[in-house]
Amino acid sequence: MSELTLTVMRLGFLAVLWLFVIVAVQVIRSDLFGTKVNPRTARRTATAAASTGRPPQQGGQAAPPQPRQRRGAPTHLVVVQGSLAGTTVALQGQTITLGRAHDSTIVLDDDYASSRHARIFPDQTGQWTVEDLGSTNGTYLDRQRLTAPMPLQPGVPIRIGRTVIELRK
Repeated sequence: MSELTLTVMRLGFLAVLWLFVIVAVQVIRSDLFGTKVNPRTARRTATAAASTGRPPQQGGQAAPPQPRQRRGAPTHLVVVQGSLAGTTVALQGQTITLGRAHDSTIVLDDDYASSRHARIFPDQTGQWTVEDLGSTNGTYLDRQRLTAPMPLQPGVPIRIGRTVIELRK
């Protein structure tokens, strides 16, 4: 082998080695610091959902007509603690997803929340139910960890990491 071929092979191997190191550092950095969540966008999305009474629509699809709620039923969901404290989402019979994912109804800027952490949905009787979606740190309903979907009563706190949410009339 000529000296030039050997030098080119050495430089190519060195370039591939550095590329591997850079990719490994990026993976470790994303594991340590997670996905960057823009809190201003999260607040804007939750505020828009609260003001319209619906989750943000995607693709311009029209929302299906919602059944009327019975008298005395909860009408909104309120974030009482956490980075989104004071955010209100109107309940219109739709499923509300909670988590760090950008397509969640309430995007949580919380290190202890999973991307798809929990959901709150009406069951067949119109009763609101909360369900943990297999999160790592768990969802707590009044200090009790959820292991199965549980009916949700107004005023009972739902805790996801540092965020506390309540169903209110």
